[in-house]
Amino acid sequence: MKVIHTDLAPAAIGPYSQAIVSGGFVFTAGQGGIDPATGDLVSDSVVEQAEQVMRNLAAVLEAAGSSFEKAVKTTCFLADMGDFGAFNEVYGRYFTGKPARSCVAVKTLPKNMLCEVEVIAEA
Repeated sequence: MKVIHTDLAPAAIGPYSQAIVSGGFVFTAGQGGIDPATGDLVSDSVVEQAEQVMRNLAAVLEAAGSSFEKAVKTTCFLADMGDFGAFNEVYGRYFTGKPARSCVAVKTLPKNMLCEVEVIAEA
């Protein structure tokens, strides 16, 4: 197993890694709309948070030698399923290969994020 870390994505806020490479795959931790420079949410807009999620995921995937194009499975977490349409528009611009996906509503996310995404991708 190889631990992945990049300063271009938020540091882990707990005892976990940004990603792990194992068995030819990258397993990312969930990424939220947090600015890696400040550690704060970029805004209270689901669209702006989703855009930051994608920037954070891009940085982690790149650090692991992967990309959105190599994604095979994503799991998306929304604080409000009413944000699904707006979130989905952002998501669709990045995950053009249409990986398998689960999308669930959760009661709360860390730092009161509106969305979070984790990815499994080929390394």
